[in-house]
Amino acid sequence: MANAASGMAVHDDCKRRFLELKAKRTHRFIVFKIEEKQKQVIVEKIGDPSQNYEDFAATLPATECRYAVYDFDFVTAENCQKSRIFFIAWCPDTSRVRSKMIYASSKDRFKRELDGIQVELQATDPTEMDLDVIKSRAS
Repeated sequence: MANAASGMAVHDDCKRRFLELKAKRTHRFIVFKIEEKQKQVIVEKIGDPSQNYEDFAATLPATECRYAVYDFDFVTAENCQKSRIFFIAWCPDTSRVRSKMIYASSKDRFKRELDGIQVELQATDPTEMDLDVIKSRAS
């Protein structure tokens, strides 16, 4: 279960919550945190479907790394309702170097556990993942 490169396991709850978001749409977003002492990725926060992108962005800590998935609904130019599941690797410049390294080395394996991600985004500050960036990457 552990990744040889980083030693991080993925808690079953992460996969279960992601499937709920993907299949049942019971969550708008999920924020994941690496628990260094337990050497595993865990669910930190879950946003209910009524929450919007600003609510999601406000949950990411300013000085700590996180992984997140966000279910983005939008309307195409042809007036079709669509959604895209974004994987966001949040690593602010102000976070600890060790933390950045652990998140960077664990990201690909963790992302593979979450089958159904459509768009990946890396962000080091809020402007790299603001709503305009999400909208441009969704279509």
